[in-house]
Amino acid sequence: MLLVLGSEIINGQIAPDNEMLYMASVLDNRGYHICGGFLVSENLVMTAAHCDVNPRYVVLGNHHLRSDTDKSVIQIADKYKHPYYRKVGSGYDIMLLKLPTLVQPNKTIQFIRLPLREMTLKENEKCQVAGWGKINTYGNVVDDLRVVDVSVIGPQVCQNAWAQKVPGYKLPPNVICAGGYNTNKGFCQGDSGGPLVYKGMAVGIVSYNKAIGENLGQCDYPDVPNVYTDISKYVNWFRRILQGGKS
Repeated sequence: MLLVLGSEIINGQIAPDNEMLYMASVLDNRGYHICGGFLVSENLVMTAAHCDVNPRYVVLGNHHLRSDTDKSVIQIADKYKHPYYRKVGSGYDIMLLKLPTLVQPNKTIQFIRLPLREMTLKENEKCQVAGWGKINTYGNVVDDLRVVDVSVIGPQVCQNAWAQKVPGYKLPPNVICAGGYNTNKGFCQGDSGGPLVYKGMAVGIVSYNKAIGENLGQCDYPDVPNVYTDISKYVNWFRRILQGGKS
C-alpha cells in the first residue's frame, strides 16, 4: 500500500495576509519549500515528523513564498522528532523545530494556541487546513498560502473507508480524519506539517492521504479521508520540550 505525504490544498482559496499569521514554511538546505509548519511558542515551530528531510530554515511572517517583504528566514537550531515515529502511516507524525532566538509577535507573526489537554472533535465539526502545496493532483506547489474548510470524519467511518480500499488496513494511533472523502476539498503533496485549525486552535498536523502512484497522491477526488496527527494526544510530550527536556 502506498501513502503519500500531505502537500497541497485542493479547491481552497488564497489566505488573507492578515490571517493565519502563525504559518511557517519549512525550507531545505537549498532554500526550497518542503513542508508547512506553525509557530507554537517563542522559539518552536510544530510540523510533521516525516518532514525530517534535511530541514534547514523556517520562513515566518509572509504568506507569499517568492516575496521578500516582511519575511523572516530563520535557521533551525535543533529538531525534536517524536521518539516513536518510524514512518508515515504508522503514527506519531509530529516534530518540533527549535529556533536559535526568541520570536516576538508583531503585525505579521503570531503564535497559535494548542490544546491544553486531550480532546476529541465531534464528527462534522468544521476546521480549516492551510498550506503551500499543490492545488491539484498533477500541479505544482504554489507561492501563495491557500486555505480550505474541511469537516471532521468520525474514526470508525475513517477506518471503514480506508479498509474498503486497502484490505486489512488499520489507522495509526492518535490521528484525526478530516476532508478528502466524499468531497473535493482537502490537502495534497506539499501541505505536510501544516495545521488543522479548529476555532483558532491547532488540533492536527497534516500527515498523509492515499497514493495513486509512486509519489503521487490522489488529491482532487480521493476515496479515503485525509489523515492528521492529533496534537491533543501529545500535550505532555510538547510540555517536556517546552521546559527544556528532550523528546
